[in-house]
Amino acid sequence: MKKLNEIKRREFIKVVGLSGGGLFLASYVPLQNVLAKPGDDPKIFTPSVFLKIDSNGVVTIIVHRSEMGQGVKTALPMLIAEELEVDWKNILLEQADADRKYGSQTTGGSTSIRRNWEPLRIAGATARIMLITAAANKWNAAIENCEAEKGFVINKLNNEKLSYGDLVEDASKLPVPKDVKLKDPKDFKLIGKRVHRVDTPDKIYGKAIFGIDVVIPGMLYAAVKRCPTINGKVLNFDGTIAKSVTGVSEVVQISSGVAVVANSTWRAFNGRDKLTIACVAGPNVAKSSEDIHKELVNKSKTDGFVFEKKGDVSKSIEDEELVESIYEVPFLAHAPMEPMNCVAKFEEGKAELWAPTQNPQNARSEVAKALGISENDVTVHVTLMGGGFGRRLVSDFAVEAAEISRASGKPVKLTWTREEDMKFGWYRPPSMHVLKGSIDKKNNPIKFSHHVIAPSITQMRFAPNLPPQNYDIQEGTVGLEYQIPNMRIAGTTIKTNVPISWLRSVYNTQNPFAIESFIDEMAYSANKDPYGFRRDLLPDDSRLKNVLNVAAQKSGWKTEKNLPKGKGRGIALFKGYDSFCAQVAEVTVKNNKVKVDRVVTVIDCGIVVNPDLVESQMEGSIAFALSAALKGEITIEGGAVKQSNFDDYEILTYNEMPVVEFHYIKNTYSVGGVGEVGVPPCAPAVCNAIFAATGKRIRKLPIRLS
Repeated sequence: MKKLNEIKRREFIKVVGLSGGGLFLASYVPLQNVLAKPGDDPKIFTPSVFLKIDSNGVVTIIVHRSEMGQGVKTALPMLIAEELEVDWKNILLEQADADRKYGSQTTGGSTSIRRNWEPLRIAGATARIMLITAAANKWNAAIENCEAEKGFVINKLNNEKLSYGDLVEDASKLPVPKDVKLKDPKDFKLIGKRVHRVDTPDKIYGKAIFGIDVVIPGMLYAAVKRCPTINGKVLNFDGTIAKSVTGVSEVVQISSGVAVVANSTWRAFNGRDKLTIACVAGPNVAKSSEDIHKELVNKSKTDGFVFEKKGDVSKSIEDEELVESIYEVPFLAHAPMEPMNCVAKFEEGKAELWAPTQNPQNARSEVAKALGISENDVTVHVTLMGGGFGRRLVSDFAVEAAEISRASGKPVKLTWTREEDMKFGWYRPPSMHVLKGSIDKKNNPIKFSHHVIAPSITQMRFAPNLPPQNYDIQEGTVGLEYQIPNMRIAGTTIKTNVPISWLRSVYNTQNPFAIESFIDEMAYSANKDPYGFRRDLLPDDSRLKNVLNVAAQKSGWKTEKNLPKGKGRGIALFKGYDSFCAQVAEVTVKNNKVKVDRVVTVIDCGIVVNPDLVESQMEGSIAFALSAALKGEITIEGGAVKQSNFDDYEILTYNEMPVVEFHYIKNTYSVGGVGEVGVPPCAPAVCNAIFAATGKRIRKLPIRLS
């Protein structure tokens, strides 16, 4: 096969033009047919839907999850390559289209590695065993005398070699074995190594193809004008002036608004701005953030539905010191750097899409439903994407593009503006948290209760009659490891009519903020060090206790009394996604301005596939979490989102990013999630540090000191 540096410029341009990428890039055609020149009719060995090897020895690994900056395009192939025993440098990657044969293709919930840890390793091991068996048959040798290494099977008795390509035809005739033995972690050669991300070079040099970069023959460009209020509907429109804009060819109504089609994105935007639409405002025209806050307050006075209970928090205990607080967090936007976009072509009753989606199977089904066609008549090609954070789990932009293509009769690229992304997105729901606890006369915690009041994403989007015990608002608050004898976890849902959906870490961005901040309050009420207070509440064999101890040790934890005036340290914990995390934040507060100087983060995510990816994910999580804690807030006025861009929905800037010190625990526990694990403990660690520095307790986000 040809290596990347052996490909001529003309061939590389051909690859980029046809497939949207080269070696290790997103693709829409099988890469081995373009790069490897395998011949007219190569024999293909396909022991799994995730893997194929041709008779020239070209190994192609199919990536069925979406690359949105988290490194999945590197980590998942590493699992197969490890068990396959193939040279990492000689692998081609192919991005999978939406297809249920791959199982779930949803990229979210920190599931990509967790859910595919065994299936992908089994795919690689199965192929390896079949290739070894084929070689043993050729040599009339015992299988145990043969081994695989770097794309070859070697006869250990005489060092004779056969390449995987030489064995493809024979291996294809063998039955696929079941219950193959996987490697012991001590024998890993690739897993656990800092392997560079395969998509980085082309991103650096501007060669990577994101959704917004896709161009197909005959393509036009589209923009949509929507009603300004949430759930507003177009009554009628006048496209006369819009059609007079140079380059505008069509003005068509779709389910979400009115689309303008033109020969460039800029002209589509200009045409859209000239549209006149009349809307039915809908039921939310008078809705405001203040109304939602009042609803949260009203519901906070109820008892809620009990999710979890231990002991009796209502029983009065002699000389107990009560601690009570209310915490609140706002709506948040996902705000990925690349706005929503999609290329769609509807032709002869079939739809083909090129979409930066976290949920290609959902995009496929939603488009089919909207167009009234079969899923089998919808093809979804997955592109690289400039961030997702959960926003691209929703397929509204793909549906819009498909509807515009059908209405106009042309392939189109739909592009949202930043303002549309902010005003017409799906939002992290707000919540209020009523926390109560008590300390006995020996300064030990004896009660803890948490009442969560929030909209339920699952209830509002999918199951309006969802039983209370199944509400997702309990995420991040049930199953706490703190050994407090009397505990009660309860919840109450509200309805806001604001579109809500999953944001990175979902309810774990909210509940742990309240819990870990309140645990700090209880520690101070007990006159105990916040680190020691937590340590003493956790079981000795707890992995959470271990990351807590490591974070305290690595940060040089001391009480706030030992720090200069205006500086403070705070600590917080999180357990979720089968992983464990502790963070220590160090802040400086001056003139009511908070500067986060340093964050020490420790994660135990079981076996680490690629430490480089884990480290970058934790750093990114902290940047994401700090943006939300220090600045993030979506407000509703007159039934519409007030914010429109990064000037009024600010994110962390480079000069505001703290020093991040990363540590991970080496062990052989089952693989845990990473991408969302670093978000939950960050806000409480920072807020606890602010209290240590100033004595001011932050109970409402974003952080406001004045």
